[in-house]
Amino acid sequence: MEEAETPSPGPGQVRIRAEAIGANFVDVKFRQGPDAGGIYRRDLPAVLTGDVVGEVDAVGPGVDPGLTGRRVAALAEDAFADHVLADAGWLAPVPEGIDDATASMLPMGAPVALGALRAARLAPGETVLVHAAAGGIGHLAVQLAKISGAGTVIATAGSRAKLDFIRALGADAAVDYSAEDWPERVREAAPGGVDVVLDSVGGRILLRSLDLLAPFGRVVVYGAAGGEATDIPLTSLFAMRSVAGFSLLAWRAAAPQQAREDMDQVARHAVEGRLRAALHARLPLDEAAEAHRIMESRSQLGRVLLVP
Repeated sequence: MEEAETPSPGPGQVRIRAEAIGANFVDVKFRQGPDAGGIYRRDLPAVLTGDVVGEVDAVGPGVDPGLTGRRVAALAEDAFADHVLADAGWLAPVPEGIDDATASMLPMGAPVALGALRAARLAPGETVLVHAAAGGIGHLAVQLAKISGAGTVIATAGSRAKLDFIRALGADAAVDYSAEDWPERVREAAPGGVDVVLDSVGGRILLRSLDLLAPFGRVVVYGAAGGEATDIPLTSLFAMRSVAGFSLLAWRAAAPQQAREDMDQVARHAVEGRLRAALHARLPLDEAAEAHRIMESRSQLGRVLLVP
């Protein structure tokens, strides 16, 4: 920890007095560096990103002064601080009655899960396979797939505790993807094949998932926690299969109106009790290293929050 001057918001920015900060797994990969992080690269030393929940206490030029005093959540580039600057155009208003863990998922985690389902063009009644389903975004994807009308949701995770966790969130089947025969367990739950796969792991998990797709099945890749850049053989797509990528920043740039509506939609689901974020740990801000140890151990069930 170090003392720093309170930052002043620039044009189009607000300053948030942080109440809770959601730690992001991608920063574990950035911190480990290119040798361990594979495709994840950032010049070090670097700041830590995060999903900040708090009250707007200052606005920059060109920003509505009426935002001052509002409770909001925002994805921030330099997030581990008492006061954080954020883009005013992508603030997520935090409704009354929303807990900090769920509020921290309104600007990024839940919109990523919903956006990936949109990119998959999920139709009612289809079967969805969600990998890393106990993670910060994965456990939201399980819930949003059910909300969006999936007929069967199959969720994968790497421990018994995580499998119990995702069943409690509504998964129809839970599969341990650390077992070599995990594709067979998926086939037992979906004999006709899987219509949609949401993957944030990549590598061999992604390649083996392609073989589980039904005709016209779609994989949407929104991360690569395994750190591998995966080459997809074209012949695996000839059986009427497709693979697409999803990035929240690209989605915001390509379809800003829909991206904003997605933020409103996940907030409504949260207010009405259909969507919740699990809280794994709530730590003081000066224990940021412990937050990274938890994420790096892959032991978390839901969100890790830091509190200034």
